[in-house]
Amino acid sequence: MIGFTQPTSLCISKDKTTSLIFPFAIRHVDRGTKDVLVQQVKEADNILLVKAAIENFSETNLSVVTDDGSLYSFVVNFDNKPPVWIYHLPTNQKEAVTTYANGILDNSKTTNGIKDNSWGMLAEVAGIYIKDDVIYYQIKLVNTSPIDYDIDLLRFYISDKKKSKRTAVQENELQPLYEAGNMKQVKANNQNTLVVALRKFTIPDAKYLGIQVMEKNGGRHLFLRVGNKKIVKAIPLPDLR
Repeated sequence: MIGFTQPTSLCISKDKTTSLIFPFAIRHVDRGTKDVLVQQVKEADNILLVKAAIENFSETNLSVVTDDGSLYSFVVNFDNKPPVWIYHLPTNQKEAVTTYANGILDNSKTTNGIKDNSWGMLAEVAGIYIKDDVIYYQIKLVNTSPIDYDIDLLRFYISDKKKSKRTAVQENELQPLYEAGNMKQVKANNQNTLVVALRKFTIPDAKYLGIQVMEKNGGRHLFLRVGNKKIVKAIPLPDLR
């Protein structure tokens, strides 16, 4: 799981303004009581100004929803001399990963040479992207057969390139942070695009990234092998706006 850390408590004064600076525009503000005064800045839609209406009010709360769908929640108390006047709120990484992954689904193909096929089913890596500490793999599945392809397993792992008879092959399975697209089925004579978000990593020369797509109650299993040369050429994604 991925998440983000925000201040959970907020101390405000009656005589001075506290500023909350969010990474995205503010969509909605909810105050627990009218003892908390809030004002959005017209010239900067990501800044919220907060003050106390009266002194020594009872503990209450403040919730803010931003344009990326993130919810920020604070417990609010009165303090005549708050220790902090300006709060820079972090991005909710979980929401950001979801937004990026779904946004990549319709991207045109940018990566070549990583594909496999079996009896009318084709799998290929169509794009590799990166933002901060997350890498996004865009996978295209094409079914040219008259039989639906039910996905039993989509697996990512790092494995040794060479298999020795004397030693067991070392595999390190990778857990997705998020998966976008239809992960259950590719209809007959149709195609799906999937995007899988993984923690950022690079691969030693003696290893590779393996991607397995396995058919439920069938034998059309697909295997994609990704080397480090492709990963280090991942396309950087822009900041969300």
